[in-house]
Amino acid sequence: MTTGLEPLVLLVEDEPPMRRFLRAALTGHGYQLVEAETGAAGLTEAATRTPEVILLDLGLPDMDGLEFTRRVREWTRTPVIVISARGQEKDKVAALDAGADDYLTKPFGVEELLARIRVARRHRDEVAGTDEPVFTVGDIRVDLSSRQVFVQDRETRLTPTEWRLLTTLVRHAGKVVTHRQLLKEAWGPGSVSQTQYLRVYMGQLRHKLEAEPARPRHLMTEPGVGYRLKLE
Repeated sequence: MTTGLEPLVLLVEDEPPMRRFLRAALTGHGYQLVEAETGAAGLTEAATRTPEVILLDLGLPDMDGLEFTRRVREWTRTPVIVISARGQEKDKVAALDAGADDYLTKPFGVEELLARIRVARRHRDEVAGTDEPVFTVGDIRVDLSSRQVFVQDRETRLTPTEWRLLTTLVRHAGKVVTHRQLLKEAWGPGSVSQTQYLRVYMGQLRHKLEAEPARPRHLMTEPGVGYRLKLE
């Protein structure tokens, strides 16, 4: 029995077995679930129910999930987690570029899904409070107003490019940021194919911010897709 206070998740998925699996998993862990079998129905539910997180299959009967994501992004920042059998890097990049916050390839485990939902909800709350100028994760503190970075309360100097990369990751903390988006933010639209720049500068950031740069805890690589500033 629900109380109406449980976090609301919208599932946009046309496969009955997957809906049954997710219904059991989510309601069993304290979530309310609203289901939609088409993109059109999902857009209506998203507009009328104001869910905290949207779980989205890309292969919908009436529209592609990328189109759904682009349309929902016209009016809401509600986190969108794609759940899809399409596991190729190009599919993940396309979904993230369209505005999705995260991507899970079927099949996946319940615990991983629940962890991704927790991160998405936390990111949503942080976006809602973007007036806060100081961002903290682990031993790293980023003061956006004074343009300072501290590691274990000691200031760490960053180059202008490193600062632009870090602040882009901070603005999207918990979310995968694609190579293209990071390159555009740090070097401009003409450099979106220069992924070798990213490897060099992300390596430099890790050496300045991570206790063990070779085994980062916060600046995570999403192979073939981009990078994520991990909140957990």
